Amino acid sequence: MLTKFEVTNFKNFEKTFSFDFTDTKSYAFNSECVKDKVVSKALIYGQNGVGKSNLGFAIFDLVAHLTSKNDRPENYKNYLNAFSHSNLAEFTYEFKFGEQSLKYQYGKSSERVLVYEKLSIDSIEYIAIDRRVSSFATIELEGTETLRKDLGDSQISVVSYVENNAVLAANIVNRLFNEFLKFINGMLYFRSLDKNIFIGLKESGSNIEADIVNRGNLKDFQLFLNNAGIECQLKAIRESGDVRIAMAFGDKQISFFDIASTGSRSLEVFYAWFKRIEANANVSFVFIDEFDAFYHQSLSALLIEKLRTIQPQVVLTTHNTSLMTNDLLRPDCYFLMNNKEIKSLANRTRKELRFAHNIEKMYKAGTFGV
Repeated sequence: MLTKFEVTNFKNFEKTFSFDFTDTKSYAFNSECVKDKVVSKALIYGQNGVGKSNLGFAIFDLVAHLTSKNDRPENYKNYLNAFSHSNLAEFTYEFKFGEQSLKYQYGKSSERVLVYEKLSIDSIEYIAIDRRVSSFATIELEGTETLRKDLGDSQISVVSYVENNAVLAANIVNRLFNEFLKFINGMLYFRSLDKNIFIGLKESGSNIEADIVNRGNLKDFQLFLNNAGIECQLKAIRESGDVRIAMAFGDKQISFFDIASTGSRSLEVFYAWFKRIEANANVSFVFIDEFDAFYHQSLSALLIEKLRTIQPQVVLTTHNTSLMTNDLLRPDCYFLMNNKEIKSLANRTRKELRFAHNIEKMYKAGTFGV
């Protein structure tokens, strides 16, 4: 699991910005939202412009240089903070796999130019390079002894270089290294809007309606919409050779996308990804930006309840304070963000928060300092 993330000089984050998933409390309710004292399900609030979307892009920055997955480079324009005099954006990720910890740090001058990186396991450094100083890499994993250490002018990540060129020995350190790679390849960012915009998990996009139909989920999708208050009957059709979903009106069938509301199209995107996540045991971390932008509050609550049932870590961003309730999550899983810091409700007050507290009312009354 991801336990801590830090970013400096990336987009709106001029100074070091830290997101700590381990600063949890001992609440007895909604215990599935925290695993091994690490937040597993998080909901982020913040005013417009504080960087909630950029936080997602920052966390998923490593997808570009460590995987071949979809990375949406258009979201990484204006990479460095405009106020900073530094020419490097810097990132630090800390992970926990069982009882062991892994830390990965790097600096980049742009999305594609990796300047330095370091990887340590249980505080012992196994991989490092700083191209500002030398083209020689430190590689101490067992099984890498024959690898060339002088990488020359190559911009490749040393982590990727090891992954693609070494046959690693079977030991605890290498197992953790592979767990790290598996985690990165299982990360998914998407916006639950009316377009299928995503980072990670897959190499490219696909027809989500065909995906729903081909997985045999059409009837389940219809039931999902019905439970969300959208009464409809769905049929699979073909348009220009592609599989599509249509709404049936007696003998007439009309393309779902042509007549569905913005909220319904957003639900289609959410449903397609949710079913992929359920079916893929390798999904590790999910970030859904503006997950309920077009939803009624009761529907938003329903989706959170569904997301609570899946294994990966989940981070959502929202403006909907009606979701700020102990019936859904718990105070150490609700985070308030500004352009300088992000802290949970539990860590923004000295009061002891209990299940019976109306934390939305407390938030609106200024209890949490925002």
